[in-house]
Amino acid sequence: MKYIKYFLQYCFVVIFFSIFKILGPALSSNLGGKLFEVIGPIFRSKNIIKKNLKIAMTNIGSEEITKISKLMWNNYGRVFAEYMFIKDFRFNKLGSNIQVEGQDILENLKKTNQSAIFISGHFANFELMAMHIEKSGLDLCAIYRPLNNIFINKIMERIRKKYICKNQIRKGIGGVKNLINFTKKNYSTALMIDQRVSEGTLSNFFKKKAYTTTIPAQLVKKFNMPIIPVHIERLNGLKFKIKIFKPLYFEENSSIQYITDELNLVLQEMVKLNPYQWIWSHNRWK
Repeated sequence: MKYIKYFLQYCFVVIFFSIFKILGPALSSNLGGKLFEVIGPIFRSKNIIKKNLKIAMTNIGSEEITKISKLMWNNYGRVFAEYMFIKDFRFNKLGSNIQVEGQDILENLKKTNQSAIFISGHFANFELMAMHIEKSGLDLCAIYRPLNNIFINKIMERIRKKYICKNQIRKGIGGVKNLINFTKKNYSTALMIDQRVSEGTLSNFFKKKAYTTTIPAQLVKKFNMPIIPVHIERLNGLKFKIKIFKPLYFEENSSIQYITDELNLVLQEMVKLNPYQWIWSHNRWK
């Protein structure tokens, strides 16, 4: 029964990807946003979003919850449609739609042949982070969580490897060996740190404990690498701003827990920058 459901979802995705390809990027992004405003709340619990928002913003009212939820689904739908045009952001005219603040940080890493750990969350079109870093000429591997739907996951893996970052590492124990091998070859790593993980550590996020990945902290401890936060914001339609923050360096005696706690504080501040474009539907504090 599960695979029948997955196959039907796959058919839905293929149909809409075909429609998007015909419509072009601007119309597709708009359509995807409106589509998810309608169907998003059907598939994901409104109660989870409401609960998460009340944890992060204790005094938030019902009107603001409704506004954030609607804009979040709109952004989510736009990202879905934009997978068909990721190649245009990387190779064609859509690349000029991306403003970058902090490009000099990437250029300095190239000049000094230094690797780093790039962290972010699911903001705006989050796939643009790894795409831009690799496009800038850095050797990079990107950690991703495979989709539960094995049919759709094949499509997404193909898009990610071809247009976003060719070195994709599946999140989980199986991917750790690959990650270590890439890091030993002086590759940088890009990953999202805002998803709940069962193998992580409990760390405060908006003053409430949440299971958080320790991969960045482990890489810091083992390889003494700097961590570079990245925030992506959708300015308007297909226009984005990527902000690359100054590298964070940790003392040699810093614990994995301390580093993870500090990174959650960084992530928390990035969420505050634009709560309308972060994905609140994940059961982050389960």
